[in-house]
Amino acid sequence: MCGFVGCVHKAPKALHSDSRENIIKMNKMITHRGPDDEGYFFDEFVNFGFRRLSIIDIDNGNQPLSYENERYWIIFNGEIYNYLELKKELMDQGYPFKTDSDTEVIIALYSKIKEQVVRKLRGMFAFVIWDKVKKQLFGARDHFGIKPFFFCEQDEITYFASEKKSILTVINEELDEQSLQHYLSFQYVPEPATLTKSIKKLLPGHYFTKKLGEKIKIEKYWKPNFQPSNTEDSKLIKEIQDTLIDSVNVHMRSDVPVGSFLSGGIDSSFIVSIAKQINPKIKTFSVGFERHGYSEINVAEETAHALNVENSSYIISPEEFLAELPKIIWHMDDPLADPAAIPLYFVAREARKQVKVALSGEGADELFGGYNIYREPHSLSVFSYIPSPLKHALKALSSALPEGVKGKSFIERGVTPLQERYIGNANIFNENGKKLLLMNYLDHLENGKVTDSIYSNSLGYDAITKMQNVDIHTWLRGDILLKADKMSMANSLEVRVPFLDKQVFNIASKISGNQKVRNGTTKYILRKAAEGIVPEHVWNRKKLGFPVPIRHWLKEELYEWAVELIHNSPTDYLFNKQEILKLLDGHVQGESDNSRKIWTILTFMIWHQIYVEKVYEFGYTQQRVEKMGIN
Repeated sequence: MCGFVGCVHKAPKALHSDSRENIIKMNKMITHRGPDDEGYFFDEFVNFGFRRLSIIDIDNGNQPLSYENERYWIIFNGEIYNYLELKKELMDQGYPFKTDSDTEVIIALYSKIKEQVVRKLRGMFAFVIWDKVKKQLFGARDHFGIKPFFFCEQDEITYFASEKKSILTVINEELDEQSLQHYLSFQYVPEPATLTKSIKKLLPGHYFTKKLGEKIKIEKYWKPNFQPSNTEDSKLIKEIQDTLIDSVNVHMRSDVPVGSFLSGGIDSSFIVSIAKQINPKIKTFSVGFERHGYSEINVAEETAHALNVENSSYIISPEEFLAELPKIIWHMDDPLADPAAIPLYFVAREARKQVKVALSGEGADELFGGYNIYREPHSLSVFSYIPSPLKHALKALSSALPEGVKGKSFIERGVTPLQERYIGNANIFNENGKKLLLMNYLDHLENGKVTDSIYSNSLGYDAITKMQNVDIHTWLRGDILLKADKMSMANSLEVRVPFLDKQVFNIASKISGNQKVRNGTTKYILRKAAEGIVPEHVWNRKKLGFPVPIRHWLKEELYEWAVELIHNSPTDYLFNKQEILKLLDGHVQGESDNSRKIWTILTFMIWHQIYVEKVYEFGYTQQRVEKMGIN
């Protein structure tokens, strides 16, 4: 796990001192991703910078790394879990190796099969390879988007990096108000866009090629394809168990100690229960809040005790939460208004004090049908029997009801087609809400602009699978994996996610709707697979995620801070502040729970302070750097 930066010039300018200094400056900005080492490669067209967090082949796995008499150069962020098997195949075919790193396996395999390399890799990855002979770049991002990849294509130069903030050190930024409008719906900026107009993300499951003087050419190499089967429960349970055991086993390949996050839920408990069989001394880490009902530490400790593994826990106070918030948002690059990012930051910080790698349970809900919202197709099934004219009448009736009236939301969702009502696991502001809030609402940018193509590629799926497919293409990569990467790397910790393995997905893709949600129980078949492996008290616990007391804090501990931030923020050109204060007042008075809407706005305002107003300075801010003796 590391971080990289780089650029390619249209003409041979890369040896100029300003270009070298820019790459060094960009690389310094992500020191947190790789505090163990840094490396550089410069030629007449390409500059590479690299930060290393040493995990595999600690002595020899430095980057940038070359292959085939320095024809190929690579910078790589991630882990390849089948690298030992791939290396053996290549060695049997006569390919030489100088290191024991997975990085060299990628570049050796690329020298053999070029862009088809991505189809062989099992892991999390973002990488760039420079072919000095063909004068061509090749890069790729992993199947699910576990690792980030940013790029900015200009007329004369193209930049790429593991974090957007690196590119922002060398280009002029311009706020993308279209992305802001989508952010207010999703609580994150949907990929491939960012809040900076000129910077984009390479989508998961995609690779690119770039020849000198030509535009980047992007190709899709993988997409999630659900194929529900009639596999009986007992057979599927066995396949899930065997595949997860194998996935956890390869995800624990490391030359440094591996720990695990542990909450009160089934996902992390399942991972730890398997990992314990591989390493009985594995350490686990948990966090919670002081407020009653917002901590899973007790359940996590009970699970750790039942499994006989060590557990370290940490309580987060409102004061510490607020003190760390600007730095957390700086690390995010773009605003992410998921309050669960904050406890993830703290659990990563605590874990890093004892280990360098931690396992986590991300991805289980998307693959196995774990979100409570996935029960909605069952609860709304009664509306399928209602004639269309009556549905129209009910919709008109629900629209006339005041907000907060019991049954209003149920009726509205029941008479609204899935494609119009479900844009992913978060839906913060609807179109009417954004019209009231934004000073410049763009009529052509309704939420469907993001999700319509996903639904078009979900034809034939049942309702639950359609919702999963939307979440995998939006929520998973835009929220879940973004915060996992940013919050762990903020603390120089590598997080690995065994559920998000292409072998695990192959099994999960076969699960029928009835095996995902049955009798009101989400993740039904995964829970059955966990029986006898995880402690009994975890099997059927209600999903909580990372509960954060934002709803209470905005009425109490954080209220004055929120009012001051809203009044002082110079974002009047973007927002109708009277509408924001109205939302806050309604929340405090108990008229409706507006906490997520308010938090989405406040998160953006802090992001605006950092990246637009330049109120805070984090990371490496020196404008010019010494050449550091690099040749």
